[in-house]
Amino acid sequence: MSPNKTCPVMLSSTPEPRILLFRHPLAGVQLVKGTIESGETPAQGALRELREESGIHTAFLVRDLGCWNAGHLNQIWSFQLCASHTSLPEQWTHQTLDDHGHIFSFFWASFDDLPFAECHPVFQRALRYLTSVISKGDFLLADDQHLS
Repeated sequence: MSPNKTCPVMLSSTPEPRILLFRHPLAGVQLVKGTIESGETPAQGALRELREESGIHTAFLVRDLGCWNAGHLNQIWSFQLCASHTSLPEQWTHQTLDDHGHIFSFFWASFDDLPFAECHPVFQRALRYLTSVISKGDFLLADDQHLS
């Protein structure tokens, strides 16, 4: 399965991990996701999309979480677990340069209380997939690295 979309996954370093989501002003709650550009690896695309959509410039790749058939517009998503060299706030907004300059509102969501009702069905399915892939010990990093 060859991916055409990349999705950086950021998890909090709190005792009960949370996942980074954002509210798109027109399209509801989403994960950061975008097209893998020509000559770009899924990991490179994930870090670029994270910078463009969230303003996070301190991210690095932790590991590849595999590919997923979105069942939507022939999209194959590559999930990339990312972390940040610096702590991230509980919530923030970022104005994108692309996507018509929308302001995205970022927040951390508990896996026990994901906002499925606010998500497009493809993001609902993606969150269910990620919930099944990520077990609570799989993302631990060395003490000098931050997930949030």
